[in-house]
Amino acid sequence: MTHMTIPQTSTARPPAKSELYASIASQLRSLLENERDFIANAANFASLVFYSLPDLNWAGFYLHKNDELVLGPFQGKPACVRIAMGKGVCGTAAQQRQTILVDNVHEFPGHIACDSESNSEIVLPLIINNEQLIGVFDLDSPLFGRFDDDDARGLTELAEIFIAMSAKL
Repeated sequence: MTHMTIPQTSTARPPAKSELYASIASQLRSLLENERDFIANAANFASLVFYSLPDLNWAGFYLHKNDELVLGPFQGKPACVRIAMGKGVCGTAAQQRQTILVDNVHEFPGHIACDSESNSEIVLPLIINNEQLIGVFDLDSPLFGRFDDDDARGLTELAEIFIAMSAKL
C-alpha cells in the first residue's frame, strides 16, 4: 500500500499590524527597561524593528548634530554618513518635523540613494520636550508601497517609547 502525504496549508493568519506593533512595543519596553544609554538603546531598537517587521532592508537612526543628520545605530547595508537638513527623505522629515511615507523613493525630489535596492521609505522625526529634534528613525524597503498609515502609527508609538525610556538629554 502506498501512502501519499498531502501538504497541509496553514490556516493561521499573519498578525494584524496593530497586534504586531503591540508585540514589538512590549519587547521594546523590556529591552530598554533597565538601560538609559541612548546609543545602546538606539542599537537595540533598530535591531528589534529590523528583525520584527517584514520586508525591510534598512532600519536605523540619523542623529541631529550641528544642523545636519549624522548616521547612528542601524541594521542593514552601509549607509550615507551625513545628510543635510532638508535633503532627501530624512533631511526633509527632520526639517519639517513630520513623518514622511514614500511609496516610491525614485519619485521623491532629491532622494538620496544609499542603497539602490530601496524602493519605499518611512522616516519619523524624533523630538523631545515638544521642540528639540534629536534625529530621525528611518526604515527602507525593497518593496514599493511597503509602508502605510498603520505603520506610521505603530512606529510613532515605538519611537515615543524609545524617547521616553532613552532620551536623557
